[in-house]
Amino acid sequence: MGQHRRITRVLAATLVWALVAMSVPAVAEQEFPEFDDQPLQEPLAFPDWFKLSFLDLREDLAEAHKSNKAGLVVYFGQKYCAYCRQFLEHDLARDDIRLYMTERFDVIGIDIHGHNQVTDLQGAALDENRFATREKTNFTPSVVFYALDGEEALRLRGYYPPYRFRAALEYVADGHYREETFPKYLARADVPLVFEPGELSEESFFLPGPYMLDRSRIAGERPLVVIFEQGNCHACDVLHTGPMQDAGIRQRFGQLEVVQLSFWSDTPVVTPAGERLTAHQWAERLGLFYTPTLIFFDANGHEIIRVDSVVQFYRLQNVLDYILEGGYLEHETFQRWRESRQPLEFR
Repeated sequence: MGQHRRITRVLAATLVWALVAMSVPAVAEQEFPEFDDQPLQEPLAFPDWFKLSFLDLREDLAEAHKSNKAGLVVYFGQKYCAYCRQFLEHDLARDDIRLYMTERFDVIGIDIHGHNQVTDLQGAALDENRFATREKTNFTPSVVFYALDGEEALRLRGYYPPYRFRAALEYVADGHYREETFPKYLARADVPLVFEPGELSEESFFLPGPYMLDRSRIAGERPLVVIFEQGNCHACDVLHTGPMQDAGIRQRFGQLEVVQLSFWSDTPVVTPAGERLTAHQWAERLGLFYTPTLIFFDANGHEIIRVDSVVQFYRLQNVLDYILEGGYLEHETFQRWRESRQPLEFR
């Protein structure tokens, strides 16, 4: 009788996991927002439930501890950022996300172009703009999670779909960051990370294998971008059917060396640093947890910047210009380069 129950439980569990696995791409597609990422015409404000802070993060963390919170969330945003509006006014307005977040964290807002003084967790004082630059906030919204001991538990660079952000909240609030990386947690928790096998979308400007990308011995003639994708990935499909069909973006990609790799494949790769790995081993080494991810390398194989979050026309075009114009050679961050080109009213 006991064995029969065990078999029944195993079969039931198998069925549940199979149904979940079948629903993962559908969930990802349903929750993947598509929006115009041009700069906004009207400025954003932080939600009224963000903590009213004097921007002394040591005090904020101490108060979170007293309130029995799991930690502190520092949000980096811009007033005219379309990705920030999607995050603040749509995703954080959802009851499941907002209530979970406010119960477990205090949230502090930072304007990456602002000049209010911030005191960091080490006691150093600097204005918001310099703080954001020091933290290499290339894309907004960016979110940094701090545990109660002041340890950085997780950093999200850019905008992610709601299902991925919910997973990040749970990863930190439940203390999983102490035991495993975020990519491993996503795979174990069955958050949409591994999709069903499928063909990758190809583009005419992708270089064919073998992928001998070593630049540690002989410098490349042009910057390199490696795009990690996977089959049945809705975000990957959006990239190919949207931004990559734009004539200006295709022309920019044509000035780079562009390689596409399957996230989970055993395809042999010699990395820009000269290591011999499979595509999946390299993705793990890079700590990737989102597809598509675009990683840009300079002529000597050093990583310049990565886009491992939702990207649409305007942001992708700007990143490509940043690379092609050599903006990374003159400016500390992508945002510093953007400031040099941006009218004051849209900062």
